[in-house]
Amino acid sequence: MACLIKDSHSFTNPYMNPVLFDVAGLKIYSYGFFIAIGALLGILYMAWQGKRELGLKFDQVNSLFLLIFVAAFVGGKVFLFFEDPSFYLAKPSKLFTGNGFVFYGSFIFAVPTMIIYFKRQSIPIYAMLDVMAVTTCLVHIFGRLGCFMAGCCHGSPTSMPWGVVFTDPACQANPKGVSLHPSQLYESMFIVIVLVVIFVIRKYRVFYGQLFLSYLMLYAVGRFVLEYWRGDVGRGFVIDQYVSHSQFIALCIFLVSLFFYVRWYNRNRLSLYKKPI
Repeated sequence: MACLIKDSHSFTNPYMNPVLFDVAGLKIYSYGFFIAIGALLGILYMAWQGKRELGLKFDQVNSLFLLIFVAAFVGGKVFLFFEDPSFYLAKPSKLFTGNGFVFYGSFIFAVPTMIIYFKRQSIPIYAMLDVMAVTTCLVHIFGRLGCFMAGCCHGSPTSMPWGVVFTDPACQANPKGVSLHPSQLYESMFIVIVLVVIFVIRKYRVFYGQLFLSYLMLYAVGRFVLEYWRGDVGRGFVIDQYVSHSQFIALCIFLVSLFFYVRWYNRNRLSLYKKPI
């Protein structure tokens, strides 16, 4: 059993394991399984909403999702390497395990890839970015559930009754046997809230790109705060023990997104009855 709630009224979940199934030596990892669920929901939403709003073809959706997957994988691993270069130079195989990605690295690589593809396919950029805001939330929600099962992106020690103790030797939580904040669940639940807010904003949208920029700002605020409950110290700090790399990136993304939000709101307000640009 990978983990249990450390409390007199503890809830034990026997399915909370880094390896979800092991059938005749064929292992299905929890992290990959949940990522796959999120990706499936994301591609289905992208295909449905993209066709509904923009006339997107299914082969365009497939190509786009493949490009995003490759860019996100590379970006997540590149940022992971730079969190602790000496460790990964000494043990390069650790860099290519199924677990271990930096979300902002994946995101920063994926966004330019999307925009280049949109331009080459003559897909309305701002409107498609709004579709991608929801798609990203869906993938991210399930991705963090996968992190929880695998023990990566874990929280700091806590005495709260909902603290989680990871015990499975295969999980990535460190230290094991100590009650930790379930920071992965905090983030997953927060992204659900962000998704709900995005759907509300969509009802009153006044310019294309509004959903995407709203997502960036909301997630940046949440990520900055939630980092204070993270315990995987290997992620690195810009200001030791005060501002992590992810918090610094979140602050930069929030400020840039706020700038473009104000600018687009003032200069690019669109009638939703007009063709998106």
